[in-house]
Parts: sequence; structure tokens; C-alpha cells
Amino acid sequence: MRRSTAGIAALVILTAGGLTGCSADPPEDTVSAFVAGWQSGDLNDVGFVTADGGRIAAPDVLTGIRELYGDLTGQPLALSAGTTTTTGDDASTPITVKWTLPGGVDWSYQSTVRATKAGRDDWAVVWEPALVQPDLATGDKLRLRRVASQRAGIQDADGKALVGPQKVVVIGVSPEKATDFEKLRDGLAAAFKKIDADVDVDALKDKIAKADPGAFIDVVTLRRSDYDKIRSQVRPLPGTVFREETRQLAPTRAFARALIGTVDAATKDDIDARPETLAVGDLAGHGGLQQKYDDTLRGAPGLSVVIAKEAADGKVESSEVFQSEPVDGKPVKITLDTATQNAADKAVAGEKQPSSLVAIRVSDGAVLATANGPDAGGVNTALTGQVPPGSTFKMVSAYGVLSRDVVTADTAVDCPKTFTVDGREFKNSHDEELGKVPFHVDFAKSCNTAFASLAPKLTSAGLQEASSALGLGATYDMGIEAYAGQVSDGGTSTELASAIFGQGSTVVSPLAMAVATAAVAKGQFQPPKLVLDPAPAGPGAAGPELDAESVTALRAMMREVVTSGTGTALKSVPGKPVHGKTGTAEFENGNEETHSWFIGYQGDVAFAVMVQKGGAGSEAAVPIVKRFLTELNK
Repeated sequence: MRRSTAGIAALVILTAGGLTGCSADPPEDTVSAFVAGWQSGDLNDVGFVTADGGRIAAPDVLTGIRELYGDLTGQPLALSAGTTTTTGDDASTPITVKWTLPGGVDWSYQSTVRATKAGRDDWAVVWEPALVQPDLATGDKLRLRRVASQRAGIQDADGKALVGPQKVVVIGVSPEKATDFEKLRDGLAAAFKKIDADVDVDALKDKIAKADPGAFIDVVTLRRSDYDKIRSQVRPLPGTVFREETRQLAPTRAFARALIGTVDAATKDDIDARPETLAVGDLAGHGGLQQKYDDTLRGAPGLSVVIAKEAADGKVESSEVFQSEPVDGKPVKITLDTATQNAADKAVAGEKQPSSLVAIRVSDGAVLATANGPDAGGVNTALTGQVPPGSTFKMVSAYGVLSRDVVTADTAVDCPKTFTVDGREFKNSHDEELGKVPFHVDFAKSCNTAFASLAPKLTSAGLQEASSALGLGATYDMGIEAYAGQVSDGGTSTELASAIFGQGSTVVSPLAMAVATAAVAKGQFQPPKLVLDPAPAGPGAAGPELDAESVTALRAMMREVVTSGTGTALKSVPGKPVHGKTGTAEFENGNEETHSWFIGYQGDVAFAVMVQKGGAGSEAAVPIVKRFLTELNK
């Protein structure tokens, strides 16, 4: 019994000694357990006390930490502890807190974890908001703020702004102030009509009904100059409210609008598609270059972390504790020429039917203008349209028969009223019949039957060869979507006869025909270029030089179109001599409506004009060309 009692006593002493050894563990172990638990979300292995020494449960500490996170909730967090300093029953350990913020932005800072053993057998972490971030206090929250970057503009080849910051006024409606909807609707409709702004004011009624009373319903954003024209009409209307902003805008509303696109408030669809890039209140590019190069132009926003504190009066005050600097956008440089583009926009504005115009510098293939009307926005038909070229394609097939020595410009080629191929009858416009005349006259007068009769001698291979030589169907990247055309295979005799004068399955864009025309003017296909910086990866390569004798004859024939053929309305145009070819393109079987075309060049500018359902080339396309060249040569 004495031995047993002594053994038990020894065991008690050893056990007590073991407990004493545990309580003597260094505070580093407690801090390490806290750091690991903070990161894992489980603090149950750590004891805590408040700053005044009271006990607090681990789950309450974890809740307190997470409440402080605010907008940083869910962001990756890394923690590491430094060297602990111990003074009696108190210890202090520096820790490094590293957040990875949206967009991969790193935010690192040092905080301090205090531990105490006062009145305890083991170490406990002192819970205080400052250990999460030194400036935090109870009730605070970390908030993220975006620091906007400066959106860059679109520049011309010389670095001059084509699109830059301009003052605008956003006209909106406040639901709580819109007491007389009919008066508001009618007043806005009359004002917008005055400046030719297309706004669906009837849709406002439903928007007002669904919106919060104090909401700002965006109706339209106007350039300051346009707003000033209707200011006195819109300001007195019941419910109108206004906001002044700065937007990236082209010189005019119509200026290459389909090509350039617009910069507007980011929509919900925009934000849903690019949540890492866009947020409510951001501007985003819509359509054209602004959309394709949105990331380049917008740059990268900075991030600001603030501590939000609720003041005694209920207002929230913020103090910044971190900011990453925004990276401003980079400009996009393109080849458009302001004077040429303005002339193109004015030229198509005078045509009621949808029309497109492309102008190219002959010497280097630079796109100088791309215009669409009467609505300048929407689909960029000038670059991406896919329609039959009609008789403008005779420029291509004429080069084919000339270069293959099928005919010369002076060879007599009969132009009967009709010509039949395998039972299919081909005819001329207005049943014209020229008889046996030189080929250059057939070309100038645009005789379909003469060309159809030459189709077997050109052959489908010759058709493809001539088309390729002038760049139709070529591969090139201008930095924006474009269509280079697709030429019929001429697989049957009737298809070949159709294709030789631009019908059949051949489809082109105005750009493609402008490129082909520039090739004739230069004597070599040159891939068109538009975006200079950032440079496209595959700009394409120039073609071989065209047959000099053939192309010289073709140029003379294109001049004859203007002097005595179907384009005589251009004889009096100021400037250098105009060379060209009219075209009337059927686009649907059984439909007598036709597209109107004209392709040509003057000096160093080649161009193509297409008017949808415009009739004959001389009826709609030629007047546009006349307005374009007259304006350009002022």
C-alpha cells in the first residue's frame, strides 16, 4: 500500500508537471495555430480574449473577422507570421497579410497579433479588429472602389484624334417628376425630330412605371452642340433631368459610325459576359472598332480599398488604405482620312435607300473612308456586304479577256439585243442593241450579250485567274471584319455566261470592288489596310504586277465609260479625270428590283458605291459618286 500510494503521488506530480510544460509552450505555437485557423476557417483550437481580458468564443471571432472583410469576402488570402516578441505575460507577433484582389491585383500589409497569458495557464490571442488590418475598428468594413482608367481615342495615321473626348448631355427622366406623360412624350418627340435623333419615346411609359421613383431613366445621350439646339424645348418638360459627361466621340455622329462603333454605358449583358472587366457605371465599346479593341482602348482600372465607417449621424465615411494605379488605354491608329470620310458621309446621306461607299488610296491600299447610309450605324455593309457586283464585274472579266488575248480593245464584238446559251436567254438593259462595235464600246455601254458571247473563250479558269489578279477572294486582315468576295466557279456554260457580267453566284462587298479597282489603277493588287496599330497579324501580300498592256487598255475603257458611256454624269466633276464602271445587279430571281453600283478612281483615290435596290448604276450610284468627288475636290 505504501508503494502504491507513493506511485500514485509520483504520477500526480508527473501529470502536473506535464500540464505545467504545456502551459509553458511558446506563444509562437498559439499564433501559428491562429494563422492556420484564420486561413482554414476553423479557429476552435485557439483560445481568445477581448482587449479588456474577457473571454470570447472562437466562432464569434471568426464571425467578426468575416464581417470586417466586406467587399473582400471570397478574395484569396495568404498569411504568414514573423518573429514573436515576448514580454512577461504578453507577446506580439507581426504577420503579413496578402490579398489577391479582382484582376489579380496584390495588396500586402503588415498587421500584429497580440497574445496574452495574464490570468491564464495558456496563451490566448487578443481579438481586436486591428489584427485583420491595423486601421480597422468594430463596425468597419473593407470596401472596394474602382479607379477609372482614361479611355484612349482612335487616331488617324498621323496620330491626330479621329475619336476623342467631347462634352455630352445625357437626357433622362425622373419617374417621380413625370406627372404628365403625354406632354413629356410629345415634347421629347418634337425636340428629337428637330435634330434627327431616332429615340423611341413611347417606350418611356413602361420604363417609368417599372422604375423606382428617384431613378434616372436614360433616354438619350447628345453631343453638346445637338443638345443646345433643343435645350429650351426639353428642359421645361415634366420629368426631364440632365447629366453632363465626357464621352469618346467622332467629329460627327455619322463619321464612319458602323466602322468605329460607339462608347456607351455598359449594359447588363456586357457585364454578365465580362464580369472581371466591367462593372455598373463603366463605359464599353459597342460595335466596330470600339468593341473589338475595347480592352486596348479602355486600359485597366485601378482598385482602391477603403475602410467604411458609419458616423454618428448615420452617414458612411470612407478612408483609403490601398490603391493600385489604373493603366490608361492605348489609342488605336487607323488609315481613315477625315476629309475623305466627311465627303463620303455627306455623299451617302443624300440617298434614301441603304447605300455604302468605300474609298481606298491607290498607292498603298489604305482605306480612306467607309460610309453607310442613310443610318450610319448598324451593319457595316461597306466592308462586310455580300451582294452580286452586276456589271461592275465587267472590269474584272475585261481584264481577263484582254490579258488572255481573247480580244483587244478594238476587236469588234457583236452586241445583239439577246444572246442564248444552252437555252437560256441573256439580254441587255432596256433591250439595247449596238451591233458589231469595238470591244471598248461594248464595255462603255455595258453590253451584257457581248460579254456573254466571250465567256467560252475566257473559260472558268480565266475568270478565276483574272479575279485573283485583282484581289477578289484574297486573304488579308485589316484588323476588322471584312469580306473579300467569292467568284463563281463558272461550272456550267450558263453560269459562266452569267458570271462574266457579275451575276450568277459571284458575291462581293463594296470593299472588295474598291480593292479590285485600286489594283487596276495601280497595276497591281495591294491588300487593303485599315488598322495600323495594333498591327494585324496577317495583313496579306501584294500580288504580281498586272499585264501592263491589258491594264493600260482597261483604264482607257474605264475613262470612256465617263466620257461617252453609262457614267457621263461624272464628266463635269472637278479634279483629275474619273475612270469607272457602272453596274446594275439582279439579286433575287423573279424580283425586278436591282442594286445600283459604280466603281472607279480619280487620281490616287479608288472607290466603290453600292445602293441597295437603287435601280441602274447611273440612277443612284453615280449621283453619290458625283457628290463624293465634288465635296472631296473643294
